[in-house]
Amino acid sequence: MGDPDIMDTWATSSVTPQIVCGWEEDPELFAATFPMDLRPQGPEIIRTWLFATLLRSHQEHDCVPWRHTTINGWILDPDRKKMSKSRGNVVTPMTLLEQYGSDAVRYWACNGRPGTDTALDSGVMKIGRRLAIKILNASKFALGRIGEGPAPGVDAVHEAIDVALLAQLAALVDGATGAHEGFDYARALELTEGFFWSFCDDYVELVKTRAYGEGSEAGAESARATLALALSALQRLFAPFLPFVTEEVWSWWQEGSVHVSAWPSVAEVGPHAGAEPGVLDVAAEVLRAIRREKTAHKRSMRARVATLTITAPPAVLLDVEAARSDIVDAGGVDDMVTEEGDALSVDVQLADEA
Repeated sequence: MGDPDIMDTWATSSVTPQIVCGWEEDPELFAATFPMDLRPQGPEIIRTWLFATLLRSHQEHDCVPWRHTTINGWILDPDRKKMSKSRGNVVTPMTLLEQYGSDAVRYWACNGRPGTDTALDSGVMKIGRRLAIKILNASKFALGRIGEGPAPGVDAVHEAIDVALLAQLAALVDGATGAHEGFDYARALELTEGFFWSFCDDYVELVKTRAYGEGSEAGAESARATLALALSALQRLFAPFLPFVTEEVWSWWQEGSVHVSAWPSVAEVGPHAGAEPGVLDVAAEVLRAIRREKTAHKRSMRARVATLTITAPPAVLLDVEAARSDIVDAGGVDDMVTEEGDALSVDVQLADEA
């Protein structure tokens, strides 16, 4: 016969929001914080903890105890089986943290969307570690171009390719912010990471010569201002996912902690938010074509291009001309020729090896 003298073990757990908010102990705090905003929890306690907490709040306060609830998924073993001691497939995180670093493990965790089971995958952690290292290196490289002292402001941005980058940055900030507001943090990470790799591979390569001041001072200031604006926004966008590396690179050039700085906004890029990003897209495609040709011939990326012929419709050729100097500098081009055609095509004639 079961013991009739029992107590519901959810009695205290069912009022955790009230306890945290100072119910009956700090009326001022309670008035300011209850109902709470978000309850994150697991799927196995929906019918117990979540239900009991909702019911108790309804009975005591005639309202729900929070505005939103997110339900996480399970962490599965690499074979996508639930971990359990009886199966002997439980993996504790300490070894992974020591091997890949906290940021890399957090990156893996943040790739798992709410309500979705996520398999333990060291391959994703390796990607996270590579991303963290790239943020370190890219920040160091860009800050070397920006130089010491206050960076130029958004008003200094006037070159077409810089304006295009800021237009894409504004779209990223808008998309990542919306994803966070919808609790889809994995989507925010996906958007930010995709932009970052393109920023490093394409934009930085296109403007690094100009940013050094090898040209007009106004052109250099435009590139430096754009690098500073993009770097600042990217470090803050990555901060929730890679908190340690972003705090480190932020300390190299900003006061205080990145984690208490303002979230980036579309307004930061000023009048460039609605600009057409086509110039950067076209210039990046041309640069990729040059790289492919050099790789195919097993030549260094510093190898000279004797003749670069770009064929495209008139509207696209306008974008090409707007980015001409950056394309020539980034690709090591001796002679760049443009011709009208039905579609964009790039012919690369490498210079003879010395």
